[in-house]
Amino acid sequence: MIEPAEILAAAKRYEQDTVRFLCDMVRVPSFSCEEGDVVRVIKAGMEKAGFDEARVDGLGNVIGRVGSGPRIIAFDAHVDTVMEGARSQWKRDPFGPVVEDGRVWGRGTVDQEGGMASMVCAGRIIKDLGLAGDLAVLFTGTVMEEDCDGLCWQYIIREGGIRPEVVVITEPTNMNIYRGHRGRMEMKVRLSGVSCHGSAPERGVNAVYRASRVALEIEKLNGRLRTDPFLGKATVAVTECGSSSPSLCAVPDGAVLHLDRRMVRGETRESAIAEVLEAARSAGVGDAAVEVPVYEEVSHTDLVYPMEKYYPTWVLEEDSPHLARAVSVYRDLFGKDPMVDKWTFSTNGVAIMGMHGIPCLGLGPGNEVLAHAPNEACPVEHLTHAAAFYAAFAARMAGTA
Repeated sequence: MIEPAEILAAAKRYEQDTVRFLCDMVRVPSFSCEEGDVVRVIKAGMEKAGFDEARVDGLGNVIGRVGSGPRIIAFDAHVDTVMEGARSQWKRDPFGPVVEDGRVWGRGTVDQEGGMASMVCAGRIIKDLGLAGDLAVLFTGTVMEEDCDGLCWQYIIREGGIRPEVVVITEPTNMNIYRGHRGRMEMKVRLSGVSCHGSAPERGVNAVYRASRVALEIEKLNGRLRTDPFLGKATVAVTECGSSSPSLCAVPDGAVLHLDRRMVRGETRESAIAEVLEAARSAGVGDAAVEVPVYEEVSHTDLVYPMEKYYPTWVLEEDSPHLARAVSVYRDLFGKDPMVDKWTFSTNGVAIMGMHGIPCLGLGPGNEVLAHAPNEACPVEHLTHAAAFYAAFAARMAGTA
């Protein structure tokens, strides 16, 4: 049996390799649907670390494996990032990673290539120390998550036939253990009007005015939505408004509101749509139409794998044996109890557990407040401790530590 201190010591020995690997990823911009170059970097890193297998599936996810047992567990990191935004807000080149003040700086260091770097280190530790036992431990570098959370795992589960016992999501948690988050969905509310010349607006029906009244009712709806004791408050917000008309001198004949809806336990796709339709009726717009958009972008492997933009709520219950195991591993490694909490944002857990019922929990390097922010930076210590946790969790699952 390997002691936790040995696993932590191994992670520390490999620390500089982990940092260099993260820097290699940050240097390669990897926006959603454009992850091909970074996937090649990751596959090569897995091979160098001695993984038993490293391959790229049809959607473009890179999947590494250590161990050949009949039982499967997985660790997941999405490898796409958001764009850098205004360069003027960055103190350093977002794609020129540097190590300063005990942190790796650059776009993706927190969300979410830091988790990927720690995962590859963990795979190396599992391989070197012989921790896999009767497990096949998968490390998935997944694509298109920033655009459409969970699409990558829909493909892995449905097309790849992979169904792990548990998945550890390595999104940033500031090295706490997370066990769920609110669900989300996008909605488009379409309003019709009747066009006429702008010089005589009374002759038509202005679709933008109708949309405005609906938007104000949506604001009121947000105040009425339920609060969950663990997940917090459900929300809805208008995030975009558009319109159509024959010309800028004509009353609009159509308008559309885009909504961001965050859901808690007990809410569904159908209930959320019904609330919006009722809000439209309260605004005097009984003919409003509500739809859930479908994501149909082309992956870096030229595959289109459509998915409706509905991402269910998921929560791993407090009495889960997987959660108890994670807490115990954390305590044994670091000599203290973790904070058990939830993400504010959404993750691939919407598909893994929300749609397919596979237990999920999370621990990741970096603070989630830096996700999508300028001057993103991940503590080196987090990278090392996360790698040790992943290796020790797999070993505890296998009974080898």
